[in-house]
Amino acid sequence: MASRTLPLADALAEVAEALSAHDSLVRAVASGRRRGVERPAYERVDVRPIDLRTGPHLQFAATAGDQVLTSNHALGDGSGAAQHAVEQLLAQPWGNWHVETTSEIRQLRVTKKGDAQVSVSTQTAPVVVDRSHDRVKQRLLSPDHPVLRTLGISDAQGRVKPTRQAKYRQVEEMLRLLAPALTEAIAAGRVRTPTPQEPLRVADLGCGNAYLTFAASAHLTEVLGLPTRVIGVDVKQQSADHNTQVAAELGIDAEFVVGTIAEARVDPAPDVVLALHACDTATDEALARAVHWGAGLVLAAPCCHHDVAAQLRRGRDEAPAAYASVLRHGILRERFADTLTDALRENLLRRAGYRVEVVEFVESAHTPRNTLLRAVRRTDPRAAEQDQQLQEAYEHLVGAWSVRPRLAELLDG
Repeated sequence: MASRTLPLADALAEVAEALSAHDSLVRAVASGRRRGVERPAYERVDVRPIDLRTGPHLQFAATAGDQVLTSNHALGDGSGAAQHAVEQLLAQPWGNWHVETTSEIRQLRVTKKGDAQVSVSTQTAPVVVDRSHDRVKQRLLSPDHPVLRTLGISDAQGRVKPTRQAKYRQVEEMLRLLAPALTEAIAAGRVRTPTPQEPLRVADLGCGNAYLTFAASAHLTEVLGLPTRVIGVDVKQQSADHNTQVAAELGIDAEFVVGTIAEARVDPAPDVVLALHACDTATDEALARAVHWGAGLVLAAPCCHHDVAAQLRRGRDEAPAAYASVLRHGILRERFADTLTDALRENLLRRAGYRVEVVEFVESAHTPRNTLLRAVRRTDPRAAEQDQQLQEAYEHLVGAWSVRPRLAELLDG
């Protein structure tokens, strides 16, 4: 994968050229935001070529929360509609661009200095462009995939079972959050480029029956083309034995370790750490291990937050007077504990050298919590340790609410 630094205007001109090439464009995604500027109007915009009865168009799908706003813009009819739409899209302060054509994959990341770090790789297999307008919704892992049938999420005919719809949505959402973050992290050098000899190492801490472990392996290897070895950690020997058998049936490169998240031996250290719905301070243990390993990418969806909630309950007389009503009622105190805990985790991860996003995830059968922390290790993580503003913000939060988060203890230890 060739990488170079260009003036941002030059790099965006190359993106504009690719977006206007109807015959070769496969898809493009604009996402993220640039440092120090206002967020773009949408979370992301997906662009793809389509053929309508009136001729070729560019279709824009703009994501805003749970809504996706779709618009079609005529290409090559003399109206300039597509060109104008592309210019407007390029004018927004996106932090990242992912552009796929029939010949290459282009990654663009805007640096702190305002330049563009551009990585380009060649397509390794022929690409067929789907220009249909009313196409079937694309799934990151097809319902008829052997992984889903083997795990009992889908039936023998490849249809998701009615009772497993929630689990399937969780799998799809996790892949939707994992795949672009990993692709961008590899392009930016935050995660090493895997090879068949040195595959990507993905650790799933608290893996249980390994639904997400196996789904991640299938998507990363088959769709993204990344040689991958997954390592699942769980306290139950029965789970490890069952998961090992399933991995053998599916031909997945996997290892399952019996032990707690805090103490299980994972060697060599993983490149990517997943911890989805680990209970209470188990999430903190997973985050601390990821930091100590120096993992390039971390995805953690917390479950319950009993530790900070208990501290708030014990120290409610010391809380800021203006917020007494927040702690007086159990349900409000519990919900506030969720927010405070994740805010402290976000701060601590940033101080440990990670760029962190707190995004919406899907709730599980075990918890209504629906947030996920997605963290990418910075090129020079030591710089964040000297950020006085982060330190002051953290000290203000813990001092105001008289709490001591478990993650801080684990990182300090």
